[in-house]
Amino acid sequence: MDLVPDELIARARTGDDDAFRALTEPHRRELQVHCYRMLGSLQDAEDALQGTPLAAWQGLDGYAGRASIRTWLYRIATNQYLDALRSARRRPPKAWDVPGIEPPEPTRLGEVPWLEPFPDVLLDDALGVPLGPEARYEQTESISLAFVTALQLLPPRQLAVLLLRDVLGFHAREVADMLDTTVESVTSAVKRARAGLQHTGDHERAPASDSPLEQALVAEFVRAYEAADIEAVVALLTDDVFMSMPPVPLEYEGRDIVARFLAGIIRPDRSFDLLATRANGQPAFGLYLRAPDGARPAIGLVVIALCGDRIRSLIRFENGVLPWFGLPQSLPSCESTT
Repeated sequence: MDLVPDELIARARTGDDDAFRALTEPHRRELQVHCYRMLGSLQDAEDALQGTPLAAWQGLDGYAGRASIRTWLYRIATNQYLDALRSARRRPPKAWDVPGIEPPEPTRLGEVPWLEPFPDVLLDDALGVPLGPEARYEQTESISLAFVTALQLLPPRQLAVLLLRDVLGFHAREVADMLDTTVESVTSAVKRARAGLQHTGDHERAPASDSPLEQALVAEFVRAYEAADIEAVVALLTDDVFMSMPPVPLEYEGRDIVARFLAGIIRPDRSFDLLATRANGQPAFGLYLRAPDGARPAIGLVVIALCGDRIRSLIRFENGVLPWFGLPQSLPSCESTT
């Protein structure tokens, strides 16, 4: 790895803010993604990331130059995450609260109700960084909602080791140095993490982003959803389609049960407008309800995962995430339908 020039480090050690920013700012976005993967929450990732520059500033005199500044910053961010997680209290799940709609009995209750989406616009400067030789995951796969959800079910140290080794590609010795442990401990932890990582399914690969197939699927999904054509929406789903609604813990798996749920949401007297965006490398849409009085309030964001020429998951999030995607809380009113 290329080491940062000694002159820049020396200037930063004298209190030169510009030199310090030149050392750390190029890595901020990828560190944000790293914290997001660890925590499954953009808000929590931002909170965790805030302490990294301060810790780096305070510890700069102890930086010996044996590793790159990038590796050193990953050490700080990862250990801050581990310290924070040991004392953190997870936000509790929320109850279903949509008036007039009774959801069917869920397939199961989710264990990760605090999951949040990550806007693709924030990924542009983070997924282009070169990975180490030990990386096992494609960068797009490693930011998907399915993968991030599965990570949250791992013990904290196993999660950290898996990310540093298999996602970022650091050598075992580098990870051992980051976590103040032994290579043997790292090797053991990553083996347990790989074994314990919830299987995300042997699905057909999703079409490439903005490919003709993805564009066609997205266009048909929007058309069917906005037309309240529930049969057309269901026809787009895989047999084992999965649906969840963080922070509501209800989860549904299988076309029949998901179709029953969607039939209570998408119907002629309850239609929507969709605004396209992207989250976690996947198509996403702001959902706006067409109210009888002409108002069009936002009711959340849905992220879809594609599998071949079908949709294999729908994850709906609440209104609070919309500003991260530049989406409004409501659309201009249209003429009353009554």
